[in-house]
Amino acid sequence: MESMNVSAAKPSVAGAVFVAPLGTELPTDATTKLSDAYKSLGYVSKDGLSNANSPSSEAVSAWGGDTVLDSQTEKPDNFKFTLIEALNPDVLKFVYGDKNVTGTLQEGIKVVANREEAKQRVIVADMIMKNAVKRVVVPRAKITDVDEIVYAEGKAVGYGTRVSAHPDKDGNTHYEYIKGTEA
Repeated sequence: MESMNVSAAKPSVAGAVFVAPLGTELPTDATTKLSDAYKSLGYVSKDGLSNANSPSSEAVSAWGGDTVLDSQTEKPDNFKFTLIEALNPDVLKFVYGDKNVTGTLQEGIKVVANREEAKQRVIVADMIMKNAVKRVVVPRAKITDVDEIVYAEGKAVGYGTRVSAHPDKDGNTHYEYIKGTEA
């Protein structure tokens, strides 16, 4: 046991969650600067980033009731985070689709909500941990759910977003890279 291996995560100073078009070159370590194709989605709520990556299985029982086999039926890999930069065009494009958001805050932004299906994209999440930095890379991410958007006094407008990580050409749904820093 080593207490130095216990850690918590907070966002990188440069941002926490980045998005790029599908097919953008993927980072392969925790520290290489991302290309300009990656757009920062700005502040994420204090709940941070969560990852549900748990298999589901079906138990097979023998006559008499003993479980003799557990067969994995699925293994979804989902990420959830709440984007709170409601005036950031890149956030709006991520949530509503690139074609459905036009303009800038200075000239005026137009958002169109419709049935257009979300496209797969690359997502990268950078974080700082005690004595390390960590990068999570999702090569094929697709929005599967957006929480109810609440407009209320004293509360930040946020887009609670759930994305599903789909397998890449190697069958992997996400990659994690961790590199130690000076203690």
